Amino acid sequence: MDHTANKGQRDKCPTTFGPEAALRAAHAAQAGWAATPVRERLALIARLRRRIAVEADALVASLADRPGRTPAESLAAEILPLADACRFLEREAATLLKPRRLGSRGRPGWLFGVAAEVRREPFGTVLVIAPSNYPLLLAGVQAVQALAAGNAVLVKPAPGCAAPMGLLGRWLAEAGLPEGLFATLGESPADAEAAIDAGVDKVVLTGSAETGRRVMARLADRLIPAAMELSGNDAVFVLPGAEAGFVAGALSFGLRFNGSATCIAPRRVFVLRNRADELERALAERIAALPATPVPLPVRARLARLLEDALSKGGRLVGPAPVVESPELAPFAVADARPGMDLLAEDVFAPVLALVPVVDMDEALRLAAACPYALGASIFGPAAEAQTLAARVDAGSVTINDLIAPTADPRLPFGGRHRSGWGVTRGAEGLLEMTQVKTVTVSPGRFRPHHRPLRDGDAALLKAWLRLAHGGRPRFPLSALIERFRSR
Repeated sequence: MDHTANKGQRDKCPTTFGPEAALRAAHAAQAGWAATPVRERLALIARLRRRIAVEADALVASLADRPGRTPAESLAAEILPLADACRFLEREAATLLKPRRLGSRGRPGWLFGVAAEVRREPFGTVLVIAPSNYPLLLAGVQAVQALAAGNAVLVKPAPGCAAPMGLLGRWLAEAGLPEGLFATLGESPADAEAAIDAGVDKVVLTGSAETGRRVMARLADRLIPAAMELSGNDAVFVLPGAEAGFVAGALSFGLRFNGSATCIAPRRVFVLRNRADELERALAERIAALPATPVPLPVRARLARLLEDALSKGGRLVGPAPVVESPELAPFAVADARPGMDLLAEDVFAPVLALVPVVDMDEALRLAAACPYALGASIFGPAAEAQTLAARVDAGSVTINDLIAPTADPRLPFGGRHRSGWGVTRGAEGLLEMTQVKTVTVSPGRFRPHHRPLRDGDAALLKAWLRLAHGGRPRFPLSALIERFRSR
C-alpha cells in the first residue's frame, strides 16, 4: 500500500516486503553480488553518497516525524554521518576485505613451505533490526556495510520509521543495486520474527536490552549469529581539574540533543563531593533554559517511578518535576544520587541525569561498575589524567572532554559490554562484523609424514623437535632431526 501524500517532499509509507518473499529474493541475488568485485560494490555506494548529498532535503523530510527534531538536527545527527560512513567504506573497504596472505614469519617449522591466507566472506543475508531514535543513521550504516561486504540486507524499521529506509532502498536501486539485495520489511516485531524463522544468516539489532533478550532467545534455537547494540546508562566522570561551567554545558547538550533519546546520552555523573554543589548550580542554570521534549507515555510513567524511588532515598530534584500526563518533558536532574537508586541501574530514554557525589575516582569507578550497562562513558578534566582514568573505565566507548559527537567518527567501531550488548558496528571492525572468516592453506610437494601411522621412537623425535623450537638445544643436531623426519 502506497501512502504518498505530499509526493516529492516526503514518502510517508514506502513499499515494504513480506519477510519470506524478501528472503527468497535475497538468496537468489546474493551469490552474484558476493562475486561482484569489491570496487564495483563500492562504486555503487559512492553513487548513493552523492545522492544523499544532492537530495538531503528528501531525507530530512523522511525524518520529519522524529519528535522535536529540526532539519538542522536531522542533518547533523543522521544524514552527514551516514555520508561520512559511505566515504569511509569507499576508501577503506577494499583493503579491509582483501585476502590476507601469511608469510613465513611465525609459521611453525614443521609446516615448512605451507602457504596460508585468511579470507573475509559475506554471511549471506543480514537482517537489520533498526531503532526509532536514529532510524536513518544506524540502520543505514549497518546496511551499507553489509552490502559492501557482499551480503543482501533486510531492514525491519521501528514503528513509524519506514520512510527513510524506503527512500534509501529506492536510491540504492537507482544507483544500480541488483533487485533483491535490499528490502524494507514491515514495522511489526512479527516481521523480524518471520525473517528469523525463514532463515536469515545474521542479525544486527539496535534496541533495548529487553528486546535483545527476546531476539536472542529466538536466534538461539536456530544458532543464528548476531551483533547487538543494546541499552545504555552512561557514566560521566568529572575530575578535580574540570571546569564546572564547561561540564554543565556538555551535560545540557546531552540532555537536549535528539531529545536525549541517545543510547550514549549522559545519565550518571560522578563528581567529587567538594565540587558537587558548584556543578549542580552551573547545571541548574542551564537546565532552566532547555526546552521540553516529546517523550512517549510509557517512558514518562517509568521515569516517574524512578524519580519517586530516587527522592525517597535521599535524592533532590534539580529542575521541574516530570508530569506524566504531559506529552512533553522538561529536562531535569537528581542531585545527591546514591547507590541503591533504580535510576542508576536502569536504562531510560528521557532527558534526565543523576549527580552522584563521590570521595574520589576509585569510588566513582566502583559505583559505575555496579550498573549492568557499559555502552559509553565520558571523562572531563586534564587530558593526561583523563587518559589514565579511561584505561580503567569499563565501557565500549570513552570520550574525553566531550560526549556523543566524537563517536560519529566513521573510523570508530561502536558497541557495548555486558547488558549493553556485544559485537560492533561502524568502522573497520563494523565492516568485518558483516563477514565470516575462511582460512585456506596450500601444502607444496608430496612429502606428508603425518599421513603415516605413528611409530616407535616418534615420541622422542617430537620431544626433540619441541626442545629445538621452544626449549633450547636438542640432544642431537638439527640435520639429524631432519633426516629422521624424512626417513619416516
